[in-house]
Parts: sequence; structure tokens; C-alpha cells
Amino acid sequence: MNSKNIKKALNAKIENWLKNIEDDEIKKLIRDNAIITGGAIVSMLTGEEVHDYDVYFKTMEACDKIARYYAIKFNSTHSTKHVDILNKDGRITCFIKSSGIAAEEGASPKEEEESNGITDETEPCVEADALDAEKPKYRPVFFSTNAISLSDKIQLVIRFYGEPDEIHKNYDFVHCTCCFSFYDDKLVLPQRALEAIINKELFYVGSKYPVCSIIRTRKFLARGWTINAGQYLKMCLQVSELNLKDMDVFKDQLAGVDSAYFEEAVVRIQEQMVKNPEFVIDNTYLFEVINRIF
Repeated sequence: MNSKNIKKALNAKIENWLKNIEDDEIKKLIRDNAIITGGAIVSMLTGEEVHDYDVYFKTMEACDKIARYYAIKFNSTHSTKHVDILNKDGRITCFIKSSGIAAEEGASPKEEEESNGITDETEPCVEADALDAEKPKYRPVFFSTNAISLSDKIQLVIRFYGEPDEIHKNYDFVHCTCCFSFYDDKLVLPQRALEAIINKELFYVGSKYPVCSIIRTRKFLARGWTINAGQYLKMCLQVSELNLKDMDVFKDQLAGVDSAYFEEAVVRIQEQMVKNPEFVIDNTYLFEVINRIF
């Protein structure tokens, strides 16, 4: 698909989404702030099916208010799960009591499909159930710490916000940096990103979440992408700067992957720390937990 048709398709997708929003303030916030970046544009360039459209927002206010709008909608129809949106020092997250996720009945997370060092690859994707045709379009069906998945392939990434350049600081591979900003109808296709896409080459540009990046490479390799040893070395150098024995750092790095399995690992470690205040995380214990879960 060429750039003209990509812009046309992305505009049509967002306009269709907006038609299904009742709140005029939320509509305006989306119009003034929506950014699509990551795997959706890669799929459109290569002629593959788009698994979901990762939507980011330019401002914290927009990100916060839109997240709260969908949390309220979800809570109004789900009595067994309650989602709260937390905004602590500018970091917006979904909080689900006693669980790391909340999902519509029949919806289940699958491993991320394609994107952002933390994005559509960093966030769960939700499969539509057989009764979707009878349910409202673009309804919230899945919440995780980092994102809100709507039906009809829209995923709201709330972990990051800002102008496209700011958002891409959290990304890892250059091919994910193609971007469409709805508010000014601008599609950016960096030359280095296009080269990587054409050659199916993973080129690491650095990320705040290198652990996530290493784990993500296996998905691309399974699809026929290649990566050289130098890119792995760059990721390892960044991992070496992390203290993964610090629980906050450990949890933050795994949140970038956003898999239910990793969430379970974090919960088990936290439970052990509560039971035993003297508990010290070491590799022996971590290996045991990981082996049991996986």
C-alpha cells in the first residue's frame, strides 16, 4: 500500500471509531491528540493483515481522560472486575484489584503482534468472539497495566504519551518508527525504517526496555526477519546497566512485555517478599519461578 492510501485508510479507521463515541469532549481529545505508530503501518506497507492499530496520545491530559472514559464504560457493564486509572507523577496505568488484567468474558490476551518496543508488541491483543457483531463497536474488552484494547482492532497505549519523536524514544527497532499523526494528517516514513522493512532486518536503536526487546526478537525471527550479533550486543549492553534484582526495575522491564505469564512471575515474587521481609531475590529463585510458569 502506498503512502496516500495508508493515510486514507488510517483516517477512515479513526473516523469510524469516533462515530462510536458518545462524549464530545473525548471525540475532540482524540481528534487533537491521536497518533498511530508501530506495527500497523509496517503491515500496511508490506500488504499484510493489520492485527491492531496502536493509538498513542500527544498530551497527558488526553491520555488520562480517554483512559478514564473507557474504564467507566467497562465498569458499567462488568460487575466482577473493576478498573481504576491511576496517574502518579505523570505515569498513567490501569489498576485492576487482585489481578494484572481485566477482560470481557470470552476475550483473552495473546502475545503482542508487532511494534513498539512497547507497543503493539508491548501490549496484549484481543481476539474478537463469535458474538461481536451483536455488541457495540469499539467497546473496551481488555485492560492491562499499559494499554486498553478495544474491539475492532484499536489499542490505546497509555504507558507513553507525547509528540511522535518523544514516543519513539521508548521504541527499540527502527522499522517501528513509521508514524501517522491524525491531528495534522501527517504520515512519516523514515528512510532507515523503510530499508529495514524491505530487508526484514532488525536494527536496534536503543530502548528504555532492552529486556523486552530481547524477548521480542523471537517473534520477528519466526516471521523470517534477520538480526546480526551487533544488535544483540547493543541490547545486552543496555541490560547490563539495569539492576534486575531491584523489584521495581524488574517489574518495569517485564511490564514492557506485558504478558500474563510475566505478570504471574511478578506476583509470585511480591508474595514471597511479603511473607519474608528478609527475602533476597537471586537467580536460583528466579530460575525456579520462571521454569514453573513457563
